[in-house]
Amino acid sequence: MPLFLLSLALLFHPLPSPRSDANAIRHAIERRYREARTLRAEFYEQYSDGHGGGTAESGVVYFSRPDRMRWEYESPQKKLFLVDGTNVWYYVPADHVASRARMKQSSDWRTPIALLAGKADLDKVCRSIQVVNSTDDPSEKPLDPEDSVLLCKPRGSRDNDQNSIESVLFEVQPDGFLSRILIRQPGNLQIEFRFGKWEENLDLPETLFHFSPPPGVSIVDEQSLLNSMQ
Repeated sequence: MPLFLLSLALLFHPLPSPRSDANAIRHAIERRYREARTLRAEFYEQYSDGHGGGTAESGVVYFSRPDRMRWEYESPQKKLFLVDGTNVWYYVPADHVASRARMKQSSDWRTPIALLAGKADLDKVCRSIQVVNSTDDPSEKPLDPEDSVLLCKPRGSRDNDQNSIESVLFEVQPDGFLSRILIRQPGNLQIEFRFGKWEENLDLPETLFHFSPPPGVSIVDEQSLLNSMQ
């Protein structure tokens, strides 16, 4: 390339302090995200290639349980990344082409971001979780001193797989919302998502999570393309 508990309950169950154990913070995240029907947030996404290069993009993201999300990229270029519960769509209006892949075959859907539209179960993503209390790595320091940071070692990662994930940082606000997710891959590759202005349980139209290609837009099926290249 780019699910929540009731608000009143969280007012009486605040997120543990950064010195609390990792399980307490993990449960606070899951309580916050697990029972929301829908979510909306503004996001900033930055990709670093490990050699000083990279890209930065921003826009608005929507989540709807189960298993649906919509990423509307607004800057520097308009793009759409959409998961409709069955397929993953990627569309750049300027290219007049939309790609489609089955959810189970898409590596993008299997990233930790997907848990926000699913069951919000960190145990399914992480084989181990620990609190980052102090570190010399600037990327592991919280954006806000009030936030807590969890370091996740993903399940199923392999050292010789360039597409695997080495680690994931979850930065959590005192109210339980995620403010940042940092995904690290081999070769010093990093993808960082920053979130702000979270809203939950909005009445979002069903059409928001369905992709209808505009006239003149070609659809490329990724699996068919891979099969033709073999």
